[in-house]
Amino acid sequence: MSELLLINITGPDKPGLTSKITAILADARIPVLDIGQAVIHNHLSLGMLVEVPKESASSPVLKDLLFCAHTLGIQITFTPVSDSDYDEWVQEQGKHRYLLSLLARKITAEQLERVSSIIAGHNLNIDTINRLSGRIPLENENGGHTKACVEFSIRGTLENENRFREQMLTITDSLGIDIAFQEDNIFRRNRRLVVFDMDSTLITSEVIDELAIEAGVGEQVAAITEQAMRGEIDFCGSLQRRVSLLKGLDEHVLETVAERLQLTEGAETLFHNLHNLGFKTAVISGGFTYFGHYLQKKLNIDYVYANTLEIENGRLTGKVLGQIVDGQRKAELMELIARKENIRLEQTIAVGDGANDLPMLGKAGLGIAFRAKPIVRESAKQAITTLGLDAILYLMGFRDRDDLSVSQHTPQTAQNPVDVAC
Repeated sequence: MSELLLINITGPDKPGLTSKITAILADARIPVLDIGQAVIHNHLSLGMLVEVPKESASSPVLKDLLFCAHTLGIQITFTPVSDSDYDEWVQEQGKHRYLLSLLARKITAEQLERVSSIIAGHNLNIDTINRLSGRIPLENENGGHTKACVEFSIRGTLENENRFREQMLTITDSLGIDIAFQEDNIFRRNRRLVVFDMDSTLITSEVIDELAIEAGVGEQVAAITEQAMRGEIDFCGSLQRRVSLLKGLDEHVLETVAERLQLTEGAETLFHNLHNLGFKTAVISGGFTYFGHYLQKKLNIDYVYANTLEIENGRLTGKVLGQIVDGQRKAELMELIARKENIRLEQTIAVGDGANDLPMLGKAGLGIAFRAKPIVRESAKQAITTLGLDAILYLMGFRDRDDLSVSQHTPQTAQNPVDVAC
């Protein structure tokens, strides 16, 4: 006969601690049914569920463990586990599991309390909490550009996912955080294609607004742009109206505008890591191919799909060539790239900020509304507003210590890049 014991060990972490404890169990040929270990600020917490000989036969093992703990300067406790409790634990296998990422410039206790309270309110269990971000030095806040992310592994049946997401969304603005919630499945750990909108996503500005300023029609075009991004007017019609106002603009202005474009925070870090890890990347934009190609060279982007401005005799004609890349076309182009690369849609990530990005975000395995308009944030399953683009790596399960871009700050020209105008 045997009994089940939960062994909990806490205390200062030191090399060889786990091996000394498990050596005692090994000598007694004791099976380990479950094990988990975490270290926070050099303080160890180790738990093991073991099957030990019953009654007197187990006494030498427990005494040896107590003596070992004493010599190591750690605390050890033993908690009996009934067979029925163990059977109930086994039966929980196969239950849905989720991952919740809490992103902020700095994590606070209030943020953790509000998030964990909502989780508890839906009868979900938190299995583990892991920090994915690096350590933030106290004396240097890096000009306000620190980043922090903790990931909750959650178990249970979520009866009302819409309500759960609504509750999480209501606390994000007041607490200055982003919350991403996704199912923990094989596709989450096997993404292969990341697709980006360009204007106000990959770069900080709307290119057409910049061109309009050069043409002296800035206010008129900006007003139409804002309406289109909020989803208040048809994108195709709005684009044609805005481009028509650029008629007669010298084509050299395109180069001037391209040179002053600013990448969004975290873009270079994100792209370095994606390409070093073998991901395919694409820009699918309602903007213009000239600027997509400019960014392609800068960031080593594999695919570019956008609209082409018609130019005659060195000046813009006020027209767009070919089929306009609107919201529906964006989703179609993402699917086209995925098929070409033999990638399932569940393995894709789409990132955008406007209403015309919603079809693409909805079809992707992971759709992310990035610094998006309210209607887009409310419609998309995931949203990032607080941090930069490199926060996407957290949603993919990467840690700061996995960063492959540190020693590779010079992007290489894409091999066989695909320059496509649609």
